[in-house]
Amino acid sequence: MTETFYNQKDRIRSAFDKAASSYDAAAALQREVVERLFDRLAVINLAPKVILDAGSGTGHARSFLRQRFSDAQYIELDLALNMLKASQAKTSTLKQWLSVFDKNKANSICADIEQIPLADESVDLIWSSLTLQWCNTPDAAFKEFNRILKPGGVIIFATLGPDTLKELRSAFVGIDGHQHVNQFIDMHDLGDALVKHGLTMPVMDMEYITMTYAKVKDVMQDLKHIGASNKMDGRPNGLLGKAAWLKIQAQYEAFRRDGVLPCTYEVVYGHAFKPTQKNNARSDGSQIINFRPRTPSE
Repeated sequence: MTETFYNQKDRIRSAFDKAASSYDAAAALQREVVERLFDRLAVINLAPKVILDAGSGTGHARSFLRQRFSDAQYIELDLALNMLKASQAKTSTLKQWLSVFDKNKANSICADIEQIPLADESVDLIWSSLTLQWCNTPDAAFKEFNRILKPGGVIIFATLGPDTLKELRSAFVGIDGHQHVNQFIDMHDLGDALVKHGLTMPVMDMEYITMTYAKVKDVMQDLKHIGASNKMDGRPNGLLGKAAWLKIQAQYEAFRRDGVLPCTYEVVYGHAFKPTQKNNARSDGSQIINFRPRTPSE
């Protein structure tokens, strides 16, 4: 019998709340992905009036987006309140005071991307970097994205694919029969989900980014500091014993090359548009085709 695992949002929120103060120091991958995602956004011609950073974390994307779209209203949304506070803390007291007079000041919302408290068709651009992987499926988030996007609006995102943390997953094989590493959604399933929920012209690509570490302990510490440890149902609640950890370290050591240990991330990028007019698609993805019966004279 195959076990089924589901991300627990309360655990995810708690982990990121606890990691907020240590996040930036350990978030090298997250910063790199923001910059690479921004390069992909640069080739899309748009002038949004309202931008939603869906899963904004400590606000690394804000400077990129606000510099390019200086006239747009910018909204940060994150599941963890302490992440939003960490982002706000990067703004000086003077700038916070002056923001009272700024009609385009950044606003913060503590909420889940699967239940976004914004009005229908109120956002022009949705940016989401390394957040969708915390959803069990992308469906609820993409449905919400389609709902709040204005016709012609754009969703651009980066998330993690199935090969992410493959070395760590292998290191846990045979330890206790439990799943210790999060599962991630395949790129093709993400593309299918975009179309299913009414978004058009999806463009998907992926790449591998490998971080390197001196010790297995360093890998685990980085994951803890960014709040990315396993938050799935089905994981054991107790601590692993010393013998188990020694076996995990030994199995991870098999991946050591040139004196360092690799930690692989499969990064999936995608963007899609909300149609400017309603199409004839049903909720199940099938199409309604209108036709006119031929008259006898035709």
